[in-house]
Amino acid sequence: MNKYPLLDKIDYPADLRRLDRRDLAPLAKELREYIVESVSSTGGHFSSNLGTVELTIALHYVFNTPEDRLVWDVGHQTYGHKILTGRKAGMPKLRQKGGIAGFPRREESIYDTFGTAHSSTSISAALGMAVAARLSGSTRQAVAIIGDGAITGGMAFEAMNNVGRENVIVILNDNDMSISESIGALNNYLSKLMSGRFYANTKKTAEKILSATPTFMEIAKRVEEHAKGMITPSIMFEEFGFNYTGPIDGHNVEVLVDTLKNISKLDGPQFLHIATRKGQGYKLAEEDPIHYHAASGKFDPKIGITKPVPVADVKPKPTYTQIFGEWLCDMARADKRMVGITPAMREGSGMVKFSQDFPDRYFDVAIAEQHAVTFAAGLAADGMKPVLAIYSTFLQRGYDQLIHDVAIQNLPVVFALDRGGLVGADGPTHHGAFDLSYLRCIPNITVMTPADENECRQMLYTGMTLDSPSAVRYPRGAGPGVAIEKEMTALPIGKGVVVREFKGFDARRVAILAFGSMVKPATDAAEELNATAANMRFVKPIDHELIFKLATTHDYLVTVEENVVMGGAGSAVAESLAAQDLSIPMLHLGLPDQFVEHGDPATLLADCGLNREGIVRSVRAWLARTATSVATKKAVS
Repeated sequence: MNKYPLLDKIDYPADLRRLDRRDLAPLAKELREYIVESVSSTGGHFSSNLGTVELTIALHYVFNTPEDRLVWDVGHQTYGHKILTGRKAGMPKLRQKGGIAGFPRREESIYDTFGTAHSSTSISAALGMAVAARLSGSTRQAVAIIGDGAITGGMAFEAMNNVGRENVIVILNDNDMSISESIGALNNYLSKLMSGRFYANTKKTAEKILSATPTFMEIAKRVEEHAKGMITPSIMFEEFGFNYTGPIDGHNVEVLVDTLKNISKLDGPQFLHIATRKGQGYKLAEEDPIHYHAASGKFDPKIGITKPVPVADVKPKPTYTQIFGEWLCDMARADKRMVGITPAMREGSGMVKFSQDFPDRYFDVAIAEQHAVTFAAGLAADGMKPVLAIYSTFLQRGYDQLIHDVAIQNLPVVFALDRGGLVGADGPTHHGAFDLSYLRCIPNITVMTPADENECRQMLYTGMTLDSPSAVRYPRGAGPGVAIEKEMTALPIGKGVVVREFKGFDARRVAILAFGSMVKPATDAAEELNATAANMRFVKPIDHELIFKLATTHDYLVTVEENVVMGGAGSAVAESLAAQDLSIPMLHLGLPDQFVEHGDPATLLADCGLNREGIVRSVRAWLARTATSVATKKAVS
């Protein structure tokens, strides 16, 4: 018996559009079951994809995709979209090396009209597409699908402020959730609008208006009759120039189809407000959408996503994120001036315990990275000690504020920079590949890269002791397993340490200068190469004295970092050598000058030559080339 009789008929949206409308609801059931089956086998974003099944079907049923443009915000709710647009066979390798991405990618499919993974970009992109259509004389339509969490981002409001009279459609997928619970004034507004009798009445009104599939003039007349009930809460969006419709049930596919057909005929900017439930159709995800936001690996759909069962007498290594969360609570007890800030990443940044124990000093500012940085600057300007927990890839969005509002004023903000380096399955949009380069060029800031768990804790404390900006950059996952000292001790600023020295006599004395997560593999490589290994600890200020010592006692220097080579920590070493008028052969190892794709982090690091074997291989090949070059020069002379 065919498990998915309707879904198996659909390879592309054109096949979907040939279905009878009565088949859409059964198709939604099949698509939801297929997503559960797929994600339980591969891991990936889960509850958000279950919440957009009916919307995805309705969009591709009504609009002539890919000619009409669908722009998904963030994109972690697009698995259904991928399945319906020719990538169903690729789901078993979702987010794996060589497989399809977990987010929309233009190079992956013509149906992915705009690459996404960071939030609040969809309205800007769709507006640009709408203008492009008008200027080129095209009748194609542009639709932005944005969540209630993503619409809190400043870019969304900047785009709505600029919409004018362009023919763009914005769909607000309102499920009262981001990754964590959505917060702030806008969320409170939407919550009131969706709660109690008002939502029940407007939902029934919308269904009544659409139930008989009326003509366009009839629906306009009925909307006017019910204007008091439907339009009053929409004032904010209409002030931006949108024609507001909703809220309607986002899990009633027939209502969605009728509504989308009608608003697609209207001129000017349209705003459709739909109500959905994150995790819809999978009871466990409905009850705990935060826990089921994403599955890190395989799970049994009958049991759900379970926490690992601890093995007797085996204590798991803490992750850097957990180390940060524990330090945050300890620091808050020690210093009442400390406050913690997150741009909507409480769980991901390890701040749950802090938010519970110190609610008055915990601030989730929603998906608003720029605001988060300047908010921290304002706190610091008036004597507080703010700690901004933020992923490396997200701090890029607050770069102007980092320079203008924090660094120029030399304010003591501590940036706890999580996910530095390669993060794995989320791919190039989430890799923290550039932070060492974009941070070290900023005056006044101290940049630290812990090699292990204890250094992470002590560096965070070191940042708190400074009267200037600082960043502690640590990777995703667990460290090498070093014991953590409870007592907090400030490290000497700008000082590294030698962790392994070459032994005996070697005519080719090599020193490896490693930063952060690369200290362990670099030290292991140094053992095999009989080289010196140094844990540099600080990218800025760089340890000029240690660089001088290593350069004058060795014949070759190698720098290793989990950051792009261009402008990174290795460049800081080269600049130090030049400033000290020292000349020595150097090899820079790090991430390549290209965007690294998604896949298992260990595999990606190996591909980039940043594991022990890769470092050994690169150093030996470089020494061989250098020796050949020297011999050639001698022969010529």
